Amino acid sequence: MTSTSTTARPSWAIGPFSRPRRILDDRPAVAFDCPVSRARVNWAAKDLFNPGAVVRDGKVALLVRAEDEVGRYAGVSRIGLAVSEDGTAFDLEPSPVIAPGDDAWQAWEWPGGCEDPRVVAAPDGRYVCTYTAFDGKVGCLFVATSPDLRTWSKHGPAFAGTPYVRRPSKSGAILTELRDGRLVAARVDGRFWMYWGEGTIYAATSEDLVRWTPVETETAPERYLAFEPGAPGASGRWRVERVAGPRGLLPIASPRRGRFDSLLVEPGPPAVLTKDGIVLIYNGANHPARGDPAAPAFAYQPGQMLLDTADPTAPHRPAPRPLPSHRPNRGRWPGGQCLLRRGSRRLPRRMAALRRPRRLPPGRCDRADGVRSSYWDRRRLAGPFLLLWRPSAH
Repeated sequence: MTSTSTTARPSWAIGPFSRPRRILDDRPAVAFDCPVSRARVNWAAKDLFNPGAVVRDGKVALLVRAEDEVGRYAGVSRIGLAVSEDGTAFDLEPSPVIAPGDDAWQAWEWPGGCEDPRVVAAPDGRYVCTYTAFDGKVGCLFVATSPDLRTWSKHGPAFAGTPYVRRPSKSGAILTELRDGRLVAARVDGRFWMYWGEGTIYAATSEDLVRWTPVETETAPERYLAFEPGAPGASGRWRVERVAGPRGLLPIASPRRGRFDSLLVEPGPPAVLTKDGIVLIYNGANHPARGDPAAPAFAYQPGQMLLDTADPTAPHRPAPRPLPSHRPNRGRWPGGQCLLRRGSRRLPRRMAALRRPRRLPPGRCDRADGVRSSYWDRRRLAGPFLLLWRPSAH
């Protein structure tokens, strides 16, 4: 980072975090037979980044995005599995576990590949992975499930059956809760929740963690007064009539002028349900003209925000400063991951981004930029947390 903040960490925020260090590098010698190109491919030769993590059988398991050095984009993305006994030394398995193949989804996943995995444990024991299927033009959020993290079943677009099935989408961070030292997908109001998007953060709900419905709102509702001459009482003569407007996606959070997340926002690792609310770790990029003058233009930095458990679409307030980093990141790194840990034990998490709230619950305006915030009796979330971060190029 180019500056050090003296602002106290909010009591609701996860942390504190230590400075990151590299834990996993590219693997140029790892190769497999690609079912699409029919060639032997060094699938992790170029980049190894953007991991999602879960704990299984007492070990830390990473689903990690890897790229080769061939093809139209000089790098087809595939998702591999790396396992560690201690959360720092990882062994990458020789073949990818989620990759473009000779299957129903080849037109969605080729030639760009399968990108940016996020993974959670489901209450029924399955594992659910959200990832981006990139056909070279549009990236769409996909879902896959597995009983063991090695054998995956692709279920196609997360928003199948909705008007948003082909909308550019990525970064699906499913809401979780801490159960016996593991993060497990959690329901609020009987539904699973997911935060998603790049540039603006949106939300979606699901009954089964596979098919998701984006949360919508009326984009331009109208109201008018109607007068009833025969109605008794002065106030009873008037009624409010409401005209429904066109529907569109409900923005959850957007960039904040003058802050480290002034250019774009993107959900990071799975959101966590806590006593204080829903904590979402995010990645923010700095705008070259309207951003934080103390940070480089286009620098990526992680942060976190709090959302209302009673209404998961309502943000309370983002933390004022980004999480610690050895330096703000200007896009993709040559290789490796960043690791932040809390205490002596480790629990991996995945990074991404946040934008300034557009829709907030009632509360006082306590900041110069007019963001209203509502405060709860906040307590620090107990338990160790580890953060793995690396932003992607798209």
